[in-house]
Amino acid sequence: MSASQRIVCGFSPTLYSRSQSLSFVRCGSFRLFRTFFNPFGYSSRLAPLIMPRHQRPEGSKGRRWVEKPNSKRPSTSYSVSDSIPSATTENITNKLNSLGVTEKSEQSDVPESSIKFGNIAPTSHVPLHGKKSIWKPKAYGTVSGSTATEVNKAPVDSTTALANKTRTASSEKPDAVLSKLFSGSLLENFTVDNSTHSVAQIRATFYPKFENEKSDQEIRTRMIDLVSKGSATLEVSLKHSGSLFMYAGHVGGAYAKNSYRNIYTAVGVFVLGRMFREAWGSQANMKQAEFNDFLEGNYMCISMELVTAVLGDHGQRPREDYVVVTAVTELGSGKPKFYPTPDIIAFCRKWRLPTNHIWLFSTRKSVKSFFAAYDALCEEGTATSVCKALNDIADISVPGSKDHVDVQGEILEGLVARIVSHESSEHLEQVLRDYPPPPSNGADQHLGSSLREIFAANRIDEKQQIKALLDEVGPSFCPNSLDWFGHEASQSHSKNVDQSVLSKFLQSRPTDFSTAKLQEMFRLMREKRFPVAFKCYHNFHKINSVASENLHFKMIIHVHSDSAFRRYQKEMRYNPGLWPLYRGFFVDLNLFKVKKERLTEFSEENNIMVETGGDTNGASARDGLADEDANLMIKLKFLPYKIRTFLIRNGLSILFKEDLADYKTYYLRQMKMWNTSAAKQTELREMLDKWAVSMRRKFGKKQLSSSTYLSEAEPFLEQYAKRSSLNQALIGSAGNLVRTEDFLAIVEGGKDEEGDLEPEREITPSSPTYTVKEAVRKDEGLIVFFPGIPGCAKSALCKEILSAPGGLGDDRPVRSLMGDLIKGRYWVKVSEERRKKPYSILLADKNAPNEEVWRQIEDMCRSTKASAIPVIPDSEGTVSNPFSLSALAVFMLRVLNRVNHPGNLDKSSSNAGYVLLMFYHLYDGKSRQEFESELIERFGSLVKMPLLEPERSSLPESVRSTLEEGINLYKLHTKRHGRLESTKGTYAGEWVKWEKLLRETLLGNAVYLNSIQVPFEFAVEKVLERLKAIAKGEYAAPSTEKRRFGTIVFAAVSLPVSEILNLLENLNGKDPKIQEIVENMNLKSSLTKAHVTLAHKRSHGVTAVASYGPYLNQSVPVEITALFFSGQSAALETEPGTVDGEKIISKNEWPHVTIWTAEGVPAKEANMLPHLFKQGEATRIDINPPITITGTLEFF
Repeated sequence: MSASQRIVCGFSPTLYSRSQSLSFVRCGSFRLFRTFFNPFGYSSRLAPLIMPRHQRPEGSKGRRWVEKPNSKRPSTSYSVSDSIPSATTENITNKLNSLGVTEKSEQSDVPESSIKFGNIAPTSHVPLHGKKSIWKPKAYGTVSGSTATEVNKAPVDSTTALANKTRTASSEKPDAVLSKLFSGSLLENFTVDNSTHSVAQIRATFYPKFENEKSDQEIRTRMIDLVSKGSATLEVSLKHSGSLFMYAGHVGGAYAKNSYRNIYTAVGVFVLGRMFREAWGSQANMKQAEFNDFLEGNYMCISMELVTAVLGDHGQRPREDYVVVTAVTELGSGKPKFYPTPDIIAFCRKWRLPTNHIWLFSTRKSVKSFFAAYDALCEEGTATSVCKALNDIADISVPGSKDHVDVQGEILEGLVARIVSHESSEHLEQVLRDYPPPPSNGADQHLGSSLREIFAANRIDEKQQIKALLDEVGPSFCPNSLDWFGHEASQSHSKNVDQSVLSKFLQSRPTDFSTAKLQEMFRLMREKRFPVAFKCYHNFHKINSVASENLHFKMIIHVHSDSAFRRYQKEMRYNPGLWPLYRGFFVDLNLFKVKKERLTEFSEENNIMVETGGDTNGASARDGLADEDANLMIKLKFLPYKIRTFLIRNGLSILFKEDLADYKTYYLRQMKMWNTSAAKQTELREMLDKWAVSMRRKFGKKQLSSSTYLSEAEPFLEQYAKRSSLNQALIGSAGNLVRTEDFLAIVEGGKDEEGDLEPEREITPSSPTYTVKEAVRKDEGLIVFFPGIPGCAKSALCKEILSAPGGLGDDRPVRSLMGDLIKGRYWVKVSEERRKKPYSILLADKNAPNEEVWRQIEDMCRSTKASAIPVIPDSEGTVSNPFSLSALAVFMLRVLNRVNHPGNLDKSSSNAGYVLLMFYHLYDGKSRQEFESELIERFGSLVKMPLLEPERSSLPESVRSTLEEGINLYKLHTKRHGRLESTKGTYAGEWVKWEKLLRETLLGNAVYLNSIQVPFEFAVEKVLERLKAIAKGEYAAPSTEKRRFGTIVFAAVSLPVSEILNLLENLNGKDPKIQEIVENMNLKSSLTKAHVTLAHKRSHGVTAVASYGPYLNQSVPVEITALFFSGQSAALETEPGTVDGEKIISKNEWPHVTIWTAEGVPAKEANMLPHLFKQGEATRIDINPPITITGTLEFF
């Protein structure tokens, strides 16, 4: 189905003011049907949008679009529908005091149904049997004939009507109901039984968070491959440095990432309202009302990046306070539907909302040039240089309505690159034709008090600031303050209430498909103990519907750790029907009971909706892209931003709470993780050392606030940048400090924009581990631990380390704790031993398989002043596990060969195979790269123990099939029985058979499995070598990313030195001068590398260098046509050839290979040889016919 269409079931056609001609079919058939009117309904220009997108407009082939904003466009006159009056706080309070919940008629005696939230009745995901569906075109509003539903005339669907007839009536007085509600007793007395039903509907959300399992380089390669094949387009957008803000209308609510009704959301509402004033001028109030009604009537949410100077420092204090729309979402049909970027632009231009800068790369040449441009800019890119380069390279460039340099500044956080459908280019071109940049009618008008003026005038507390913002923004965005300040009888958020609401919700019967899917999500995260909080609040907009057996809540699904997203993705692979785990996740929840006499009828209709509900609104595969490709995304950040946020702000607690050496350890570790170039590391070390000394001298141990750190950092960076052009390039931009002390938001309780209820904590390094020589401290201890699987030889390795002469090369004592011999909690015992002997090296001889154990080790390191080194078996791994099947087979064979093992896991163990599979699956969901990256990120170092011979034959099929059979059996067993041992449960008999088969198979292939292992002595030698190097500080952590970032300075064709020397030797006999030159210049020893420079970043610009990206690593024939030499330099004149029929043209005026320079003469002086030859100061010897040498195009 096209992006401009959606199915809506249950809405009355009276939603639309204009006449419509529609073809109807049963919703259950889900057939496509036609419309005979303009799908956008506003302009005849939009008609082409319903044409097949593969039909490219005539004459558009080969064009590059670069849209230019037009702020001088004359204002268009619009007619509007009557705005809907909003209730005041006084009216709602009066309703609270006079709430009547007894002796009502059946029509008014019921809860607002499953689908009816926020005063409107969005449609059910699936209609009731026998009802017809109505096709509804995508509408962006703002014109005559608005489709916004009137609040007091919202249609009620069949589910609502049925619930209205079946809900149990309450006989309590309103005051008593409210009193019990806010005291908690109403919920406490709400019991779950057969008549209890629930309705849950997402009210606001942002895109799902997908953790790519591949490395950045693998993602790049896949993106390039998809675009090259014509299967997809690469979309790139600016990452503004702010916080997530979501808005669902004046009733639907305003939300931050994990919170609502606080200072962060109040600022968002104010700034959004001010955007309307800037865009619409005198029409702003009317348009604000229309916009809110449109969002409510269509059950939509818009997500924005909120950028402001009043909520704390990011990378640079913005010059203006603004928002940029990043997502538009329809929520009324079950699973959220996110608009593609072209539709977001169309939506925003109709409402005159700020849009982001977007670039599309639809050819192999442009997408490879993009990644090359980023690599050239990643260590010094600013908004101006990045936007200029991308504008030159992209196939389509759409400038944002807010210029980053004008409103935020030069410091650019980064870029977001993602794969979108191949048709996106045509779709966007059509939208740009139909929706030109709108005018800004309020740009020159007085817009009232600014955000900063309001905060400066209100310095008492957070509540005063919120109230001042809401008073200023006006009634369209805040018709009453009930949602912000609640009811005087209400209590604050309670964790006990959260658990009670969640438990009752999961026990209730779902009323529709959406509710069932949300229950499935929440139940899984609760049972698997995901780091997720379900925070519940009273829904004050539903206060008129509250009764003892009809309760309404707002629920926040707060993900505390990114590990939850990774674990959830793993669950989605096992259960593709799961809905995604969203970022920014808010749900309206209704618990109610159905009358006994109507229970059977209600349940039957209800079951139809739950069982027949399908995902027509947001299939996982977008536009023909496979799931893994549809979610391909990569974030690309720039070093000037990371200096400020990661190295300075996030290092504040270490700098002030610990010492300068610890801070140095922290920033060196960060740079190594980023693969920062050696030159930049040197520059950064000098700058950060000066920063650290300056701040400690000025403030001592009194820590700077992370909210205002730029007040100190920006003046320091400005002065440092003035010292040299090299420093200026490192800093990026400085000197535009915005003073915030007089208008910074007052945040009570230490909450941050994430919505955390605990006081703000600085981001600290996972553990004080050391990866460079100057960071190693001999007065600290060391923990060596083993994230492995039984049979990985950790105990044997520990014995060898203990008996090694000289230990690990220093005077610290080495001791081992074997897990199988320790009674009680092992890691508690390790911690006790660390405290007893803090300067020792402790070998933790026990498998450490998961993040929970790793966190304990990190805590141990912090509390006992130690560093930790993980030792892991080297293995290629699989797509979803860091250990290969070959490694697993070797581990199993080793276990089955054991006799009298202290832990009783040996050949006599009847379930040895099951136990190893259990350990194997503890790592499931992590690729090898992800596994190693996380360990390096946490502990700074990593030691790999050689395991398998690199040159080995493939695993025998009998072994592979046996292991796969066991893995499948393990999944079946754990899905049904959880952690129940294999000797019990449904599959006990199957386990017995498999354990027998495993032994027969492995012992039958023992010769092979023993032959593929490296000698144990060799493995011990390598591990000892690495451990000693780390202990001495001479060993750097291995990089899991082979591609080098930030080192691209120029593009060149690299030529083999041996062939150049052969060429010169062959010419010796033809010209005696050449022989004399070769001998005098001693080229055989002095010429170590040779290349033809094609473009240099400093001389020709980033775009010129990036333009060679499509030919990277390809062979290029180069003709050698002449030899030039003088007393100072010598070079070969060259002419690059073609690659795939395309001529490689050097940006240098004279393409050449420098082969010699006199002592002290820079290589660039060879560029002057043709000029010197004309002046008679150099010699030229033609090479005729020219000789061709093939080289490789590379970036340097």
